[in-house]
Formats: sequence, C-alpha cells, structure tokens
Amino acid sequence: ELRQGHDRTGEVSQEALVATTVEFTHDAARMAEARCIIVAVPTPIDALNKPDLTILQKATAAVGKQLQAGSIVVYESTVYPGATEEVCIPILEKESGLTFQKDFTVGYSPERVNPGDKEHTIDAVVKVVAGSDEKTATVLEQVYGSITNTFRAASIRVAEAAKVIENTQRDVNIALMNELAMLFYAMDISIYDVLAAAETKWNFLPFQPGLVGGHCIGVDPYYLTYKAKEVGHTAEVILAGRGINDAMHTFVAKKILATSVSLGKDMATSSVVIFGITFKENIRDIRNSKVAALYKELEEQGAHPVVYDPYADPEEVMHEYGIVLTKKEDLPKADILIVAVSHKEFVQMGPAEIRKYVSEETPLVADIKHIYNKQDIEKQNMVYWTL
Repeated sequence: ELRQGHDRTGEVSQEALVATTVEFTHDAARMAEARCIIVAVPTPIDALNKPDLTILQKATAAVGKQLQAGSIVVYESTVYPGATEEVCIPILEKESGLTFQKDFTVGYSPERVNPGDKEHTIDAVVKVVAGSDEKTATVLEQVYGSITNTFRAASIRVAEAAKVIENTQRDVNIALMNELAMLFYAMDISIYDVLAAAETKWNFLPFQPGLVGGHCIGVDPYYLTYKAKEVGHTAEVILAGRGINDAMHTFVAKKILATSVSLGKDMATSSVVIFGITFKENIRDIRNSKVAALYKELEEQGAHPVVYDPYADPEEVMHEYGIVLTKKEDLPKADILIVAVSHKEFVQMGPAEIRKYVSEETPLVADIKHIYNKQDIEKQNMVYWTL
C-alpha cells in the first residue's frame, strides 16, 4: 500500500508518498544494509494493565539477527525508564552475537506524533534524543537535527521517563476534569460553565472532561506505575487518575440512561445512534476506544446501538470490537443520538442538520464532547444533554 502511495492512517498524503525516496520493504534482511536502525513499534498493555513488550521484543530480535558491527539501534517506542537497557540490549546481544558498546550502541528518541494533528508534525516539534555514550548522542542529534530541533537528554532513562510523563501528565489532568464533571453534575452545575469562568485566570490549564482512550494517554501511565511498583513505590495520584478515566464511560452511560428514562424512553425499544467510534477526532485509529466501551455498557442496559463513523474502517471495528458500522444513508431516525467523537463532519453539522437524523418526538442529543450549543439544539425541539 505504501509503495502505491496509500497510507491507511491518513497521516501522509499520496503525493508525499509517491514523491519520497524512502524504500518500503517487509524483507528484514535489508536491515543488514543499515548502520542506524530505528525501532518504532506499539507497546500496549495486557488485560491486567501491565506492560506488554511482546511486539518490541520480537522487533528487537529481528533487528538483532541482522545487526552489523558499528551500528546504532534507536528506540522510539514508549516504555518505562530502564526498558531499553534492561530488555532490549540483552536481546540485541543474544541475537547478533555482538557486544554492546564494543560492537554496537543504542539510542532513544521518543516519538511525539499526535495523530490527526497537522500543526505539530515531526518537523515542527522538538525531538528528544539520548545515546548510550556521547558519540552516539551526537550522531542522533545530527540525524534528527536534519529535520527538526533536538534536545539532548542526560541519559536514555531520562529520555524514557520524559516521554512517559508527557502522557501521564495529560491523563492526570483530564482525570481531574472528569472528577470535577461528576461532582458538579451531582450539584446541577455545568462543568463547562465553570471552566469558562476559571479559564479567565491567566495560569489556569485548559483541560476538558471526556473519554480517554487510544494507545498513548490511556496506556502509558500504566508503564510508569508498573515500574514504580517494581522499585517499591505506589504511584497513588497516577493510579487514581487512571481509575477515574477508565470508568468514565460507565458514568456517561448511566447518566444518558437516567436522562432517557426521565423523558419516558426505554433503552430496549428506543433507537440509539452513536456518532463516532475512533479514540479521537478526525483519525481512523480505534485502539482502546472508550466509545466501544460505552457501546457495550449501553448494550448491558438493554440498548441496541447503531454506530456511524466516517473515518473508522468497518472491518477493523468488527474484528476488534464485534461492532457493525452503519453507513450514513442507512441510519435509523434516532430517539437517542449520542455524539461521542468530535469529527469535523459532526462539528460542522448545525442543529437543523442534526434534526434530520433524529425522530420527531422529543429526541435526546447526548453531546459528550460539548461541541453544540444547548439553546440552538433546543430551538430545534430536541433535548440536549452533556456532562
């Protein structure tokens, strides 16, 4: 696909792929021709929220089998501090028969890709680099410095730690917003009205409540808490934040159910439509989608949700979650419309457009991302709900 100019993630244009001099191959033996090998593979968690380094270990073994003396192996995958040295280097030595620091060196430069973000592209953000020695770090500064600005971290462990706290910080801040949303909901106060007032202070951080999914923010904190436990520390704040964010879909489902009941709607007989299933807006990625978790929660409450997403791949969604995506033209009129992802298409829909997708009698519009104006929705004879 890449050779033919197609990037299924939608991050790179066909024109850019066709014009590039990059060679795309699945032949691992080609790595023997390289002297700087970059490893950037997923590092998920398992069912117990522990780091799953299987893919990273297999990739490292594949690199080790082709590793030549004088080479540098650079890791970009998110890991806990110490993983490169404790897990990856021994595999490289075993598979290659070479000796670390004598025959090859290692570096770490965490990826800072934000899917769907056309502003903070790889050439527009600072690249943190670290090497197993000064010479390697200098080479990596030159390699990455050819496309963007770099920052040399004090060590590989420091660079690993920097990456994992970037997403942990976001996760904890969003968890605070989610807890406040739940608290103010119980007090019949709009979290968004509160935030609008609080954000007038110059140093108030502009975080929003919501569903936290994806392969970074909802995963990386567990890498840090795993390592914390290993060294005898309990990361209480981080774990508390994870607990709140991991349960947010349940809170949302219960409140949508309660609002529906107050309107005389029965989940089992009402037409429930969900807009969006990707883990964030304007991308195809469905990994760790909390909308899928919301779907399952609604099913347990007796609903039979129908899902539409203009970006997600139907086969991937079916394979990953067992959920059938419905085409836009085949959507039923919704008694309960849940807008779960702020895709551009949904944001651009005005209340009159939204009205076309709902039933006539007091339809409920559940705006999880708070992208619509309550008064505008209500003017179209729809009931509005948000956090």
